[in-house]
Amino acid sequence: MAEWRYVSIEGVIGVGKTALAKRLAKRLRARLILEEVDENPFLSSFYRDMKTYALQTQLFFLLSRHRQQRELSQMDLFSQRVVTDYLFAKEKIFAYLNLDDHELTLYERIFSFIEKDAPTPDFVIYLQATPRELMRRIQERGRPYEQEIQLEYLVELSESYNRFFFHFDATPLLVVNVEEIDFVRKEEDFEDLYQEIQRPFSGTRFYVPAPRR
Repeated sequence: MAEWRYVSIEGVIGVGKTALAKRLAKRLRARLILEEVDENPFLSSFYRDMKTYALQTQLFFLLSRHRQQRELSQMDLFSQRVVTDYLFAKEKIFAYLNLDDHELTLYERIFSFIEKDAPTPDFVIYLQATPRELMRRIQERGRPYEQEIQLEYLVELSESYNRFFFHFDATPLLVVNVEEIDFVRKEEDFEDLYQEIQRPFSGTRFYVPAPRR
């Protein structure tokens, strides 16, 4: 993994991307950059009324992540590794799912103007789980604003993520099924995943860990 300096971890809400980003950054002694979820003042309102608050929520995330990416582009990525819990290019997944046509036109204009400031990762990890498993994890972690999320929304979001990453070819992509593993509580699950991450490859590779007995 020596040639991979900038790693992005992606996946639908609740899949564990932030938890993996933290563990991986610690193991690699890398700088950790997390999306500013709790700082978004529109997020709780969005989950209660998606139609009304979609644009405000999306633009806050877009501009927040753009600021982080501009700072990242000024770093010397040859002297320090970086791990993020989001991929800037996936911004459009939420935009196309939640915005109406007029809102999307405005969003597209802003996105096209600022996307050039975001450096491309060397490697992307896409975590997958079924919508029901995502719902279980969301309920288990108990963030108040996430309790408004409906299973139907997670189904739509999962389908949108899968379509996006089916066509993704900007970097090597490791698709990991995390349905049966727990890399937060089980050290052996993390170690197995870490070994898989270390293996060099190109294109897209799928990793479906066997459940432990």
